[in-house]
Amino acid sequence: MLVALLSAFPSMAQAKHVLAFGDSLMAGYQLKQGEGFAPQLEGELRNAGIEATVIGAGVSGDTSAGGRQRIAWTLDNLPVKPDLVIVELGANDMLRGIAPKQTLRNLNAIIEEIRGRDIDVLIAGMLATPNVGEQQFRYFNRIYPFLARRHDVPLYPFFLRGVALKKQYLLDDYLHPNPAGVKVIVRGILPDVVTALK
Repeated sequence: MLVALLSAFPSMAQAKHVLAFGDSLMAGYQLKQGEGFAPQLEGELRNAGIEATVIGAGVSGDTSAGGRQRIAWTLDNLPVKPDLVIVELGANDMLRGIAPKQTLRNLNAIIEEIRGRDIDVLIAGMLATPNVGEQQFRYFNRIYPFLARRHDVPLYPFFLRGVALKKQYLLDDYLHPNPAGVKVIVRGILPDVVTALK
């Protein structure tokens, strides 16, 4: 009976839910409603024929430690279990000089919490800036590929690909994307999100 009912409403049966879990890059820092990552990704998914709701769970200034503290609470308080969580954290760790080993431990714990609930993960990686020092630069840049291999989850190598260091896509702080920059980010990661949802 339920199967027949759902098949009569395919959009209901196939509806997907995505949690965008990260920092200010996902929170839509200084952007108007509808201009941030979650609403733009939702729009692009629907343009691609995927009935999806993207829930924004970005917190400006958040570190991997902050994400680790709130991931269980966030998942517990969602109205529906997500099909996919995009994890985008670590940039603030790097900018604040937090030891990469601590970032690794925190991100590993976040992924374990999500996977332990039988929810798929897509890691949105970050890259260190050269001025952090050679050893920290090399260690930080290995975190995301290592976690993707360890947990056998997909990796989008650099969340800010096509946007970083490009003035036309950044706010006046030269760190956060403007609406056009968010569009570049979304279009870059979209194929990976679509693949993960399928």
